[in-house]
Amino acid sequence: MKAIEIRNKYLNYFKRCGHVIIPSAPLIPENDPSVLFNTAGMQPLVPYLLGEKHPAGNRLTNYQKCIRTNDIDEVGDNRHLTYFEMLGNWSLGDYFKEESIKMSFEFLTKELQIPVEKLSVTCFAGDENCPRDEETAKLWKKVGIPEERIYYYGKEDNWWIAGEEGPCGPDTEMYYDTGKPKCSEKCEPSCSCGKYVEIWNNVFMEFYKEKDGKYTKLKQKNVDTGLGLERMAMLLQGKQTPFEIELFAPIMNKLEQLQNIDNINSRRIVAEHLRSSIMIISDGGRPSNIDRGYVLRRLIRRMIRHLNKLQISLDTLEELIDLDIETLKEMYPELEKNKNIIKNVIMEEKNKFEKTLEHGEKEFVKEIKKLKETGENTLDGKIVFRLYDTYGFPPEVTEDLAKENGLKINKDEFNQMFKKHQELSRKGAEHKFKGGLADQNEKTISYHTATHLLHKALKIVLGEHVKQSGSNITEERLRFDFTHPQKMTPEEIKQVEDLVNEQIKRDLPVICEEMSYDEAKASGAIGLFTEKYGDKVKVYTIGDFSKEICGGPHVTHTGGMGTFKIKKEESSSSGIRRIKAILIKKL
Repeated sequence: MKAIEIRNKYLNYFKRCGHVIIPSAPLIPENDPSVLFNTAGMQPLVPYLLGEKHPAGNRLTNYQKCIRTNDIDEVGDNRHLTYFEMLGNWSLGDYFKEESIKMSFEFLTKELQIPVEKLSVTCFAGDENCPRDEETAKLWKKVGIPEERIYYYGKEDNWWIAGEEGPCGPDTEMYYDTGKPKCSEKCEPSCSCGKYVEIWNNVFMEFYKEKDGKYTKLKQKNVDTGLGLERMAMLLQGKQTPFEIELFAPIMNKLEQLQNIDNINSRRIVAEHLRSSIMIISDGGRPSNIDRGYVLRRLIRRMIRHLNKLQISLDTLEELIDLDIETLKEMYPELEKNKNIIKNVIMEEKNKFEKTLEHGEKEFVKEIKKLKETGENTLDGKIVFRLYDTYGFPPEVTEDLAKENGLKINKDEFNQMFKKHQELSRKGAEHKFKGGLADQNEKTISYHTATHLLHKALKIVLGEHVKQSGSNITEERLRFDFTHPQKMTPEEIKQVEDLVNEQIKRDLPVICEEMSYDEAKASGAIGLFTEKYGDKVKVYTIGDFSKEICGGPHVTHTGGMGTFKIKKEESSSSGIRRIKAILIKKL
Protein backbone atom coordinates (compact mmCIF):
# COMPACT_ATOMS: atom_id res chain seq x y z
CA MET A 1 0.00 0.00 0.00
CA LYS A 2 1.50 3.34 -1.10
CA ALA A 3 2.07 6.08 1.47
CA ILE A 4 -0.54 8.40 -0.06
CA GLU A 5 -3.13 5.59 0.08
CA ILE A 6 -2.41 5.08 3.78
CA ARG A 7 -2.71 8.84 4.40
CA ASN A 8 -6.02 9.06 2.51
CA LYS A 9 -7.43 5.99 4.25
CA TYR A 10 -6.50 7.50 7.61
CA LEU A 11 -8.03 10.92 6.99
CA ASN A 12 -11.18 9.50 5.40
CA TYR A 13 -11.66 6.97 8.20
CA PHE A 14 -11.46 9.60 10.92
CA LYS A 15 -13.65 11.93 8.88
CA ARG A 16 -16.32 9.19 8.90
CA CYS A 17 -15.82 9.04 12.69
CA GLY A 18 -16.81 12.70 13.02
CA HIS A 19 -13.38 14.34 12.79
CA VAL A 20 -12.73 17.49 10.74
CA ILE A 21 -9.68 17.27 8.47
CA ILE A 22 -7.42 20.27 9.16
CA PRO A 23 -4.39 21.23 7.03
CA SER A 24 -0.81 20.50 8.01
CA ALA A 25 0.86 23.46 9.71
CA PRO A 26 4.07 24.65 8.01
CA LEU A 27 7.35 23.08 9.12
CA ILE A 28 8.40 26.45 10.53
CA PRO A 29 6.29 27.08 13.66
CA GLU A 30 4.59 30.36 14.46
CA ASN A 31 5.22 31.96 17.85
CA ASP A 32 6.66 28.82 19.42
CA PRO A 33 10.11 29.35 20.97
CA SER A 34 10.37 25.77 22.17
CA VAL A 35 11.45 24.13 18.91
CA LEU A 36 13.09 25.06 15.61
CA PHE A 37 10.56 23.12 13.53
CA ASN A 38 7.17 21.52 13.99
CA THR A 39 8.07 18.11 15.38
CA ALA A 40 4.61 16.56 15.88
CA GLY A 41 0.99 17.08 14.88
CA MET A 42 0.00 18.20 18.38
CA GLN A 43 2.51 21.04 18.51
CA PRO A 44 0.41 23.68 16.69
CA LEU A 45 -2.65 22.53 18.70
CA VAL A 46 -1.36 23.20 22.22
CA PRO A 47 -3.64 26.21 22.92
CA TYR A 48 -6.65 24.01 22.10
CA LEU A 49 -5.40 21.12 24.22
CA LEU A 50 -5.33 23.61 27.09
CA GLY A 51 -8.97 24.54 26.57
CA GLU A 52 -9.11 27.22 23.87
CA LYS A 53 -11.88 26.53 21.35
CA HIS A 54 -10.73 25.32 17.93
CA PRO A 55 -12.63 26.84 14.96
CA ALA A 56 -13.09 23.38 13.41
CA GLY A 57 -14.59 21.76 16.53
CA ASN A 58 -13.43 19.22 19.11
CA ARG A 59 -12.61 16.24 16.83
CA LEU A 60 -9.72 16.88 14.45
CA THR A 61 -7.47 14.86 12.15
CA ASN A 62 -4.62 15.71 9.79
CA TYR A 63 -1.23 14.84 8.41
CA GLN A 64 1.60 16.98 9.78
CA LYS A 65 4.92 17.65 8.10
CA CYS A 66 7.65 17.19 10.74
CA ILE A 67 11.38 17.78 11.13
CA ARG A 68 13.38 16.33 14.03
CA THR A 69 17.00 17.43 14.21
CA ASN A 70 18.54 15.50 17.14
CA ASP A 71 19.75 12.60 15.00
CA ILE A 72 21.00 14.21 11.78
CA ASP A 73 24.36 12.50 12.23
CA GLU A 74 22.59 9.13 12.50
CA VAL A 75 20.91 9.48 9.08
CA GLY A 76 22.51 7.00 6.74
CA ASP A 77 21.60 3.93 8.76
CA ASN A 78 18.53 1.85 7.91
CA ARG A 79 15.92 3.80 9.87
CA HIS A 80 16.65 7.44 10.82
CA LEU A 81 14.82 10.23 8.99
CA THR A 82 15.07 13.99 9.58
CA TYR A 83 11.84 14.78 7.71
CA PHE A 84 8.80 12.56 8.16
CA GLU A 85 5.02 12.77 8.05
CA MET A 86 2.88 12.18 11.14
CA LEU A 87 -0.79 11.20 10.90
CA GLY A 88 -2.86 12.24 13.90
CA ASN A 89 -6.34 12.49 15.35
CA TRP A 90 -7.38 14.54 18.36
CA SER A 91 -10.20 14.74 20.84
CA LEU A 92 -10.32 18.16 22.52
CA GLY A 93 -12.44 17.38 25.57
CA ASP A 94 -14.70 15.00 23.62
CA TYR A 95 -14.09 11.20 23.55
CA PHE A 96 -11.43 9.56 25.69
CA LYS A 97 -9.84 6.13 26.10
CA GLU A 98 -12.60 3.75 25.02
CA GLU A 99 -13.49 5.39 21.72
CA SER A 100 -9.85 6.18 20.93
CA ILE A 101 -8.77 2.55 21.37
CA LYS A 102 -11.78 1.23 19.46
CA MET A 103 -11.05 3.53 16.48
CA SER A 104 -7.32 2.74 16.46
CA PHE A 105 -7.95 -1.00 16.51
CA GLU A 106 -10.58 -0.77 13.78
CA PHE A 107 -8.36 1.35 11.55
CA LEU A 108 -5.40 -1.03 11.88
CA THR A 109 -7.32 -4.28 11.46
CA LYS A 110 -10.08 -3.29 9.02
CA GLU A 111 -8.82 -0.32 7.01
CA LEU A 112 -5.18 -1.47 6.81
CA GLN A 113 -6.09 -5.16 7.22
CA ILE A 114 -3.26 -5.88 9.65
CA PRO A 115 -3.86 -9.30 11.27
CA VAL A 116 -4.63 -9.05 15.00
CA GLU A 117 -1.85 -11.54 15.76
CA LYS A 118 0.66 -9.00 14.39
CA LEU A 119 -0.29 -6.43 17.05
CA SER A 120 0.97 -5.91 20.61
CA VAL A 121 0.27 -2.93 22.87
CA THR A 122 1.87 -1.23 25.86
CA CYS A 123 0.24 0.63 28.77
CA PHE A 124 1.46 2.81 31.66
CA ALA A 125 2.69 0.79 34.66
CA GLY A 126 1.84 3.50 37.20
CA ASP A 127 3.85 5.43 39.80
CA GLU A 128 3.32 7.67 42.84
CA ASN A 129 1.61 10.36 40.69
CA CYS A 130 -0.67 8.25 38.51
CA PRO A 131 -2.05 4.72 38.97
CA ARG A 132 -1.40 1.73 36.71
CA ASP A 133 -3.53 2.08 33.59
CA GLU A 134 -5.67 -1.05 34.01
CA GLU A 135 -8.57 0.66 32.20
CA THR A 136 -6.62 0.93 28.93
CA ALA A 137 -5.51 -2.72 29.18
CA LYS A 138 -9.14 -3.84 29.69
CA LEU A 139 -10.25 -1.82 26.68
CA TRP A 140 -7.57 -3.45 24.49
CA LYS A 141 -8.74 -6.88 25.66
CA LYS A 142 -12.31 -5.89 24.88
CA VAL A 143 -11.51 -5.06 21.23
CA GLY A 144 -9.47 -8.23 20.70
CA ILE A 145 -5.84 -7.93 21.89
CA PRO A 146 -5.07 -10.98 24.09
CA GLU A 147 -3.66 -10.41 27.57
CA GLU A 148 -0.30 -11.99 26.74
CA ARG A 149 0.34 -9.25 24.16
CA ILE A 150 -0.42 -6.37 26.55
CA TYR A 151 2.67 -5.02 28.33
CA TYR A 152 3.18 -2.42 31.08
CA TYR A 153 6.07 0.06 31.13
CA GLY A 154 7.02 3.09 33.22
CA LYS A 155 7.13 6.82 32.55
CA GLU A 156 10.13 6.61 30.27
CA ASP A 157 8.14 4.57 27.73
CA ASN A 158 4.45 5.18 28.36
CA TRP A 159 4.04 8.76 29.55
CA TRP A 160 3.98 11.88 27.42
CA ILE A 161 4.61 15.54 28.30
CA ALA A 162 5.50 18.60 26.21
CA GLY A 163 8.73 19.70 27.87
CA GLU A 164 9.22 19.88 31.63
CA GLU A 165 5.78 21.29 32.43
CA GLY A 166 2.41 21.33 30.70
CA PRO A 167 -0.38 18.95 29.66
CA CYS A 168 0.56 15.32 30.05
CA GLY A 169 -0.72 11.85 30.72
CA PRO A 170 -0.24 8.12 30.21
CA ASP A 171 -0.08 6.78 26.69
CA THR A 172 -0.64 3.47 24.99
CA GLU A 173 1.56 2.36 22.12
CA MET A 174 0.83 -0.12 19.34
CA TYR A 175 3.54 -2.39 17.96
CA TYR A 176 3.80 -4.41 14.74
CA ASP A 177 5.44 -7.84 14.87
CA THR A 178 7.73 -8.09 11.83
CA GLY A 179 7.87 -11.87 12.12
CA LYS A 180 11.57 -11.95 13.00
CA PRO A 181 12.46 -14.58 15.61
CA LYS A 182 12.70 -13.43 19.23
CA CYS A 183 16.24 -12.46 20.21
CA SER A 184 15.73 -14.05 23.66
CA GLU A 185 13.02 -15.38 25.95
CA LYS A 186 12.59 -11.84 27.33
CA CYS A 187 12.09 -10.28 23.84
CA GLU A 188 9.05 -7.97 23.91
CA PRO A 189 8.06 -4.54 22.51
CA SER A 190 10.66 -2.69 24.62
CA CYS A 191 13.42 -4.71 22.91
CA SER A 192 15.46 -2.96 20.20
CA CYS A 193 16.27 -6.10 18.18
CA GLY A 194 13.82 -5.13 15.42
CA LYS A 195 11.18 -7.78 15.94
CA TYR A 196 8.67 -5.22 17.26
CA VAL A 197 8.19 -1.85 15.58
CA GLU A 198 6.15 0.93 17.21
CA ILE A 199 3.49 2.16 14.78
CA TRP A 200 1.09 4.37 16.77
CA ASN A 201 0.93 6.25 20.04
CA ASN A 202 -2.29 7.40 21.75
CA VAL A 203 -1.76 9.92 24.56
CA PHE A 204 -4.50 10.33 27.15
CA MET A 205 -3.97 13.87 28.45
CA GLU A 206 -5.70 14.35 31.75
CA PHE A 207 -2.98 15.96 33.91
CA TYR A 208 -0.99 19.18 34.03
CA LYS A 209 2.53 19.11 35.44
CA GLU A 210 3.36 22.32 37.30
CA LYS A 211 6.83 23.92 37.51
CA ASP A 212 7.22 22.56 41.05
CA GLY A 213 6.62 18.99 39.80
CA LYS A 214 3.07 18.66 41.13
CA TYR A 215 0.34 17.16 38.95
CA THR A 216 -3.17 18.61 38.72
CA LYS A 217 -6.17 17.51 36.65
CA LEU A 218 -6.77 19.32 33.34
CA LYS A 219 -10.11 21.07 32.93
CA GLN A 220 -10.69 18.90 29.85
CA LYS A 221 -9.47 15.41 28.94
CA ASN A 222 -7.82 15.17 25.52
CA VAL A 223 -6.61 12.45 23.20
CA ASP A 224 -3.52 13.12 21.04
CA THR A 225 -2.30 10.44 18.63
CA GLY A 226 0.60 10.05 16.22
CA LEU A 227 1.26 7.48 13.49
CA GLY A 228 4.47 7.67 11.40
CA LEU A 229 3.54 7.39 7.72
CA GLU A 230 6.88 6.28 6.24
CA ARG A 231 7.29 3.58 8.89
CA MET A 232 3.78 2.25 8.31
CA ALA A 233 4.30 2.22 4.52
CA MET A 234 7.57 0.31 5.00
CA LEU A 235 5.89 -2.37 7.13
CA LEU A 236 2.80 -2.80 4.94
CA GLN A 237 4.98 -3.06 1.82
CA GLY A 238 7.19 -5.66 3.48
CA LYS A 239 10.31 -3.52 3.09
CA GLN A 240 13.29 -3.56 5.44
CA THR A 241 13.92 0.21 5.46
CA PRO A 242 11.94 3.37 4.58
CA PHE A 243 14.48 4.03 1.80
CA GLU A 244 12.91 1.20 -0.21
CA ILE A 245 9.37 2.67 -0.34
CA GLU A 246 8.12 4.66 -3.34
CA LEU A 247 8.93 8.04 -1.71
CA PHE A 248 12.66 7.23 -1.86
CA ALA A 249 13.04 4.48 -4.48
CA PRO A 250 13.35 6.76 -7.59
CA ILE A 251 16.10 8.92 -6.09
CA MET A 252 17.89 5.91 -4.57
CA ASN A 253 17.87 4.15 -7.96
CA LYS A 254 19.12 7.28 -9.75
CA LEU A 255 21.98 7.70 -7.27
CA GLU A 256 22.96 4.06 -7.80
CA GLN A 257 23.10 4.68 -11.57
CA LEU A 258 25.18 7.84 -11.19
CA GLN A 259 27.62 6.75 -8.47
CA ASN A 260 31.22 5.84 -9.21
CA ILE A 261 31.84 4.50 -5.71
CA ASP A 262 29.21 2.24 -4.13
CA ASN A 263 28.10 3.37 -0.65
CA ILE A 264 24.55 2.64 0.55
CA ASN A 265 24.91 4.95 3.57
CA SER A 266 25.90 7.89 1.39
CA ARG A 267 22.99 7.23 -0.99
CA ARG A 268 20.58 7.25 1.95
CA ILE A 269 22.05 10.51 3.31
CA VAL A 270 21.74 12.23 -0.08
CA ALA A 271 18.15 10.97 -0.58
CA GLU A 272 17.01 11.88 2.94
CA HIS A 273 18.72 15.26 3.19
CA LEU A 274 17.58 16.30 -0.29
CA ARG A 275 13.94 15.55 0.61
CA SER A 276 14.27 17.32 3.99
CA SER A 277 15.90 20.39 2.39
CA ILE A 278 13.24 20.61 -0.32
CA MET A 279 10.45 20.47 2.28
CA ILE A 280 12.04 23.11 4.56
CA ILE A 281 12.73 25.52 1.68
CA SER A 282 9.21 25.07 0.31
CA ASP A 283 7.84 26.12 3.70
CA GLY A 284 9.95 29.28 3.82
CA GLY A 285 13.25 28.09 5.37
CA ARG A 286 16.54 29.56 4.17
CA PRO A 287 20.16 28.62 5.00
CA SER A 288 21.95 30.73 7.62
CA ASN A 289 24.41 30.34 10.49
CA ILE A 290 21.83 30.23 13.30
CA ASP A 291 18.85 28.15 14.45
CA ARG A 292 16.75 26.50 11.74
CA GLY A 293 18.75 28.18 8.98
CA TYR A 294 21.84 26.42 10.29
CA VAL A 295 20.01 23.07 10.28
CA LEU A 296 19.07 23.59 6.62
CA ARG A 297 22.63 24.64 5.75
CA ARG A 298 23.96 21.53 7.50
CA LEU A 299 21.53 19.26 5.61
CA ILE A 300 22.44 20.69 2.20
CA ARG A 301 26.19 20.61 2.89
CA ARG A 302 26.11 17.08 4.27
CA MET A 303 24.20 16.01 1.16
CA ILE A 304 26.85 17.64 -1.08
CA ARG A 305 29.66 15.97 0.87
CA HIS A 306 28.10 12.56 0.25
CA LEU A 307 27.51 13.27 -3.45
CA ASN A 308 31.26 13.92 -3.57
CA LYS A 309 31.87 10.71 -1.64
CA LEU A 310 29.82 8.80 -4.24
CA GLN A 311 31.84 10.64 -6.91
CA ILE A 312 28.64 11.98 -8.45
CA SER A 313 29.10 15.27 -10.31
CA LEU A 314 27.43 18.23 -8.61
CA ASP A 315 26.24 19.23 -12.09
CA THR A 316 23.54 16.56 -11.64
CA LEU A 317 22.08 18.31 -8.56
CA GLU A 318 19.34 20.17 -10.47
CA GLU A 319 18.34 16.91 -12.15
CA LEU A 320 18.10 15.22 -8.72
CA ILE A 321 15.95 18.08 -7.37
CA ASP A 322 13.60 17.74 -10.38
CA LEU A 323 13.32 13.99 -9.83
CA ASP A 324 12.56 14.36 -6.13
CA ILE A 325 9.89 17.02 -6.70
CA GLU A 326 8.31 14.84 -9.40
CA THR A 327 8.28 11.90 -6.92
CA LEU A 328 6.79 13.93 -4.07
CA LYS A 329 4.40 16.34 -5.79
CA GLU A 330 1.39 14.02 -5.55
CA MET A 331 1.70 14.21 -1.77
CA TYR A 332 2.89 17.83 -1.61
CA PRO A 333 1.53 19.81 -4.62
CA GLU A 334 3.15 23.00 -3.28
CA LEU A 335 6.58 21.67 -4.30
CA GLU A 336 5.82 22.12 -8.00
CA LYS A 337 4.81 25.75 -7.38
CA ASN A 338 7.99 26.41 -5.37
CA LYS A 339 10.34 24.46 -7.66
CA ASN A 340 12.38 27.46 -8.87
CA ILE A 341 12.85 28.83 -5.35
CA ILE A 342 13.94 25.39 -4.09
CA LYS A 343 16.46 25.02 -6.92
CA ASN A 344 17.85 28.52 -6.50
CA VAL A 345 18.36 28.13 -2.73
CA ILE A 346 20.06 24.73 -2.98
CA MET A 347 22.30 25.72 -5.91
CA GLU A 348 23.32 28.98 -4.22
CA GLU A 349 24.23 27.05 -1.06
CA LYS A 350 26.15 24.52 -3.16
CA ASN A 351 28.21 27.36 -4.65
CA LYS A 352 28.91 28.82 -1.20
CA PHE A 353 29.97 25.41 0.10
CA GLU A 354 32.38 24.92 -2.79
CA LYS A 355 34.05 28.19 -1.75
CA THR A 356 34.08 26.98 1.86
CA LEU A 357 35.87 23.80 0.78
CA GLU A 358 38.37 25.96 -1.10
CA HIS A 359 39.07 28.06 2.03
CA GLY A 360 39.33 24.92 4.15
CA GLU A 361 41.87 23.43 1.77
CA LYS A 362 44.03 26.58 2.07
CA GLU A 363 43.94 26.28 5.86
CA PHE A 364 44.84 22.60 5.56
CA VAL A 365 47.90 23.46 3.46
CA LYS A 366 49.05 25.93 6.17
CA GLU A 367 48.65 23.28 8.87
CA ILE A 368 50.58 20.54 7.06
CA LYS A 369 53.36 23.01 6.31
CA LYS A 370 53.74 23.62 10.06
CA LEU A 371 53.55 19.87 10.71
CA LYS A 372 56.27 19.01 8.22
CA GLU A 373 58.53 21.67 9.73
CA THR A 374 58.32 19.83 13.09
CA GLY A 375 59.02 16.47 11.47
CA GLU A 376 55.70 15.01 12.71
CA ASN A 377 53.49 12.84 10.48
CA THR A 378 50.15 12.93 12.36
CA LEU A 379 47.72 15.85 12.12
CA ASP A 380 46.35 16.82 15.53
CA GLY A 381 42.65 15.92 16.11
CA LYS A 382 42.03 19.48 17.35
CA ILE A 383 43.12 20.85 13.98
CA VAL A 384 40.90 18.35 12.11
CA PHE A 385 37.97 19.43 14.30
CA ARG A 386 38.73 23.17 13.82
CA LEU A 387 38.74 22.69 10.05
CA TYR A 388 35.35 20.96 10.38
CA ASP A 389 33.78 23.34 12.92
CA THR A 390 35.12 26.67 11.61
CA TYR A 391 35.34 26.04 7.87
CA GLY A 392 32.78 23.25 7.43
CA PHE A 393 35.64 21.12 6.07
CA PRO A 394 34.60 17.44 6.21
CA PRO A 395 36.96 15.24 8.30
CA GLU A 396 36.99 12.53 5.60
CA VAL A 397 38.29 15.14 3.11
CA THR A 398 40.99 16.14 5.61
CA GLU A 399 41.92 12.47 5.97
CA ASP A 400 42.09 11.98 2.18
CA LEU A 401 44.30 15.06 1.75
CA ALA A 402 46.50 13.93 4.64
CA LYS A 403 47.01 10.54 2.95
CA GLU A 404 47.94 12.27 -0.31
CA ASN A 405 50.62 14.13 1.66
CA GLY A 406 51.91 10.98 3.37
CA LEU A 407 50.35 11.96 6.71
CA LYS A 408 47.85 10.53 9.19
CA ILE A 409 45.20 12.24 11.33
CA ASN A 410 44.58 11.67 15.02
CA LYS A 411 41.15 10.08 14.59
CA ASP A 412 40.62 9.24 18.27
CA GLU A 413 41.13 12.84 19.39
CA PHE A 414 38.86 14.13 16.61
CA ASN A 415 36.15 11.57 17.48
CA GLN A 416 36.24 12.61 21.15
CA MET A 417 35.82 16.28 20.23
CA PHE A 418 33.12 15.47 17.70
CA LYS A 419 31.22 13.38 20.26
CA LYS A 420 31.35 16.28 22.73
CA HIS A 421 30.12 18.61 19.97
CA GLN A 422 27.20 16.24 19.25
CA GLU A 423 26.25 16.10 22.93
CA LEU A 424 26.25 19.90 23.15
CA SER A 425 24.14 20.10 19.98
CA ARG A 426 21.65 17.60 21.40
CA LYS A 427 21.47 19.51 24.70
CA GLY A 428 20.87 22.67 22.70
CA ALA A 429 18.02 21.01 20.81
CA GLU A 430 16.60 19.67 24.06
CA HIS A 431 16.88 23.13 25.64
CA LYS A 432 14.73 24.47 22.82
CA PHE A 433 12.05 22.11 24.09
CA LYS A 434 12.73 22.76 27.78
CA GLY A 435 10.17 25.51 28.28
CA GLY A 436 7.43 23.24 27.01
CA LEU A 437 4.82 24.01 24.42
CA ALA A 438 2.32 25.19 27.00
CA ASP A 439 4.35 28.20 28.16
CA GLN A 440 1.49 30.69 27.84
CA ASN A 441 1.28 33.36 30.49
CA GLU A 442 0.61 37.09 30.74
CA LYS A 443 4.06 37.99 29.37
CA THR A 444 4.10 35.65 26.38
CA ILE A 445 0.49 36.55 25.51
CA SER A 446 1.43 40.27 25.55
CA TYR A 447 4.39 39.58 23.26
CA HIS A 448 2.17 37.56 20.92
CA THR A 449 -0.19 40.56 20.63
CA ALA A 450 2.82 42.86 20.14
CA THR A 451 3.86 40.89 17.03
CA HIS A 452 0.53 41.84 15.42
CA LEU A 453 1.06 45.52 16.23
CA LEU A 454 4.66 45.34 14.98
CA HIS A 455 3.64 43.59 11.74
CA LYS A 456 1.13 46.31 10.89
CA ALA A 457 3.50 49.13 11.92
CA LEU A 458 6.22 47.73 9.62
CA LYS A 459 3.75 47.63 6.72
CA ILE A 460 2.84 51.29 7.36
CA VAL A 461 6.45 52.51 7.69
CA LEU A 462 8.25 50.29 5.14
CA GLY A 463 5.49 49.31 2.72
CA GLU A 464 2.95 46.59 1.95
CA HIS A 465 5.69 44.24 0.71
CA VAL A 466 6.47 43.44 4.36
CA LYS A 467 5.31 39.98 5.33
CA GLN A 468 5.99 37.98 8.48
CA SER A 469 8.37 35.09 7.80
CA GLY A 470 8.66 33.78 11.35
CA SER A 471 8.59 34.75 15.00
CA ASN A 472 9.89 33.50 18.31
CA ILE A 473 8.47 34.51 21.68
CA THR A 474 9.76 34.00 25.21
CA GLU A 475 8.87 35.65 28.53
CA GLU A 476 11.77 38.07 28.02
CA ARG A 477 11.40 39.24 24.41
CA LEU A 478 9.96 38.78 20.95
CA ARG A 479 11.85 38.03 17.76
CA PHE A 480 10.15 38.87 14.48
CA ASP A 481 11.39 38.02 10.96
CA PHE A 482 9.96 39.85 7.96
CA THR A 483 10.58 40.39 4.25
CA HIS A 484 12.46 43.60 3.47
CA PRO A 485 15.43 44.14 1.12
CA GLN A 486 17.60 46.46 3.23
CA LYS A 487 18.59 47.52 6.74
CA MET A 488 16.09 49.78 8.48
CA THR A 489 17.25 53.33 9.24
CA PRO A 490 17.22 54.66 12.83
CA GLU A 491 14.35 56.96 11.78
CA GLU A 492 12.30 53.99 10.50
CA ILE A 493 12.93 52.03 13.70
CA LYS A 494 11.78 55.03 15.77
CA GLN A 495 8.64 55.42 13.62
CA VAL A 496 7.74 51.74 14.10
CA GLU A 497 8.30 51.95 17.87
CA ASP A 498 6.16 55.09 18.13
CA LEU A 499 3.34 53.52 16.10
CA VAL A 500 3.24 50.39 18.28
CA ASN A 501 3.38 52.42 21.52
CA GLU A 502 0.61 54.69 20.29
CA GLN A 503 -1.70 51.67 19.88
CA ILE A 504 -0.77 50.38 23.33
CA LYS A 505 -1.55 53.79 24.89
CA ARG A 506 -4.90 53.88 23.09
CA ASP A 507 -5.90 50.75 25.08
CA LEU A 508 -7.46 49.19 21.99
CA PRO A 509 -9.85 46.24 22.43
CA VAL A 510 -8.72 42.89 20.97
CA ILE A 511 -11.68 41.06 19.47
CA CYS A 512 -11.69 37.42 18.30
CA GLU A 513 -14.18 36.27 15.63
CA GLU A 514 -14.63 32.93 13.85
CA MET A 515 -15.37 32.97 10.12
CA SER A 516 -14.56 31.16 6.90
CA TYR A 517 -11.14 31.75 5.38
CA ASP A 518 -12.72 33.48 2.36
CA GLU A 519 -14.69 35.80 4.68
CA ALA A 520 -11.51 36.57 6.61
CA LYS A 521 -9.66 37.40 3.40
CA ALA A 522 -12.52 39.58 2.16
CA SER A 523 -12.53 41.45 5.49
CA GLY A 524 -8.91 42.50 4.94
CA ALA A 525 -7.37 40.15 7.49
CA ILE A 526 -3.70 39.29 6.95
CA GLY A 527 -3.01 35.58 6.44
CA LEU A 528 0.58 34.53 7.00
CA PHE A 529 0.61 30.95 5.68
CA THR A 530 -2.46 30.46 3.54
CA GLU A 531 -1.90 26.72 2.96
CA LYS A 532 -2.33 25.93 6.65
CA TYR A 533 -5.84 27.25 7.15
CA GLY A 534 -8.96 25.13 7.32
CA ASP A 535 -12.52 26.11 6.42
CA LYS A 536 -12.99 28.01 9.71
CA VAL A 537 -10.41 30.44 11.10
CA LYS A 538 -10.00 32.82 14.03
CA VAL A 539 -9.51 36.49 13.21
CA TYR A 540 -8.07 38.82 15.86
CA THR A 541 -8.89 42.51 15.38
CA ILE A 542 -6.97 45.09 17.42
CA GLY A 543 -9.14 48.23 17.40
CA ASP A 544 -8.96 49.99 14.03
CA PHE A 545 -5.28 49.16 13.61
CA SER A 546 -4.66 45.44 12.92
CA LYS A 547 -6.58 42.42 11.69
CA GLU A 548 -4.90 38.99 11.36
CA ILE A 549 -5.80 35.34 11.06
CA CYS A 550 -4.23 33.70 14.11
CA GLY A 551 -4.75 30.86 16.57
CA GLY A 552 -4.19 33.15 19.57
CA PRO A 553 -4.14 33.69 22.49
CA HIS A 554 -4.03 37.50 22.90
CA VAL A 555 -4.63 40.16 25.52
CA THR A 556 -8.17 41.57 25.72
CA HIS A 557 -6.95 45.21 25.65
CA THR A 558 -3.58 46.66 24.62
CA GLY A 559 -3.37 49.11 27.53
CA GLY A 560 -1.46 46.98 30.03
CA MET A 561 1.19 45.59 27.68
CA GLY A 562 4.00 48.03 28.58
CA THR A 563 6.32 50.20 26.49
CA PHE A 564 7.53 48.63 23.24
CA LYS A 565 11.26 48.97 22.57
CA ILE A 566 13.23 47.60 19.58
CA LYS A 567 16.60 46.37 20.85
CA LYS A 568 18.06 45.13 17.58
CA GLU A 569 17.39 45.12 13.82
CA GLU A 570 19.57 42.80 11.73
CA SER A 571 19.72 40.50 8.72
CA SER A 572 18.29 37.00 9.24
CA SER A 573 18.95 35.67 5.74
CA SER A 574 18.82 36.95 2.16
CA GLY A 575 15.86 39.34 1.86
CA ILE A 576 14.75 38.68 5.45
CA ARG A 577 15.26 41.17 8.32
CA ARG A 578 14.96 40.36 12.02
CA ILE A 579 13.77 42.54 14.90
CA LYS A 580 14.32 41.75 18.56
CA ALA A 581 12.11 43.79 20.88
CA ILE A 582 10.99 43.97 24.51
CA LEU A 583 8.01 45.24 26.47
CA ILE A 584 9.01 47.34 29.47
CA LYS A 585 6.40 47.36 32.25
CA LYS A 586 6.29 50.13 34.86
CA LEU A 587 6.92 48.98 38.42
